[in-house]
Amino acid sequence: MTGGEAASPSLSYSSSPFNAMSDNKEYKLVVLGSGGVGKSALTIRLVTDNFLEDYDPTIEDSYRKQTTIDNSPALLDILDTAGQEEYTSMQDQWMREGKGFLLVYSVTSRSSFDDIAAFKDKILRAKDVDNVPIVLVGNKCDLEAQRQVAANEGKELARQWGCAFMETSAKERILNEECFYQVVREIRKAERPVRVERPQPTQKPPKKSGFKCTIL
Repeated sequence: MTGGEAASPSLSYSSSPFNAMSDNKEYKLVVLGSGGVGKSALTIRLVTDNFLEDYDPTIEDSYRKQTTIDNSPALLDILDTAGQEEYTSMQDQWMREGKGFLLVYSVTSRSSFDDIAAFKDKILRAKDVDNVPIVLVGNKCDLEAQRQVAANEGKELARQWGCAFMETSAKERILNEECFYQVVREIRKAERPVRVERPQPTQKPPKKSGFKCTIL
């Protein structure tokens, strides 16, 4: 995949979710997954281009980035969430407010992959819908020697869900921006008006002439 064309970003940070609206189209993205899979590292790499080396459990952090995706301006309002069980009630609120979701597991953690389907189910319940813009993300793909989840397993799960999938590395900047940009593309696709084809009127056969020929 090729990433969206990005302009020089305008960055800001807030400790509370979903800041004030901008003149540009705003996209509220929520990053979900178990603790320690690299959600904050992915987000901070995108917004500040710094790599978060040490794991510091997040409760709730909100970031904004002004960029351009596929030649259209986009203001990303990104909520980096807690993966711990004790924040389940807060997760419901985040899920209701988000428009698109990155579901992140670590390729070095089988349990984080096994848990990821539960996050998707929670989103659908919280929003009371059958489908929602999602990108499945297998993070830490640079740690190949520690891999516990094969790439094909992620691809197969994404195929079952009907969503995009990519393996990323915040440390090595592998598809780091692209996973966020792809969520925006999925939101745009979902918001695109559906064209309803009107059935063409059935053409009636031409009427026969009322005149009859008489052969003498």
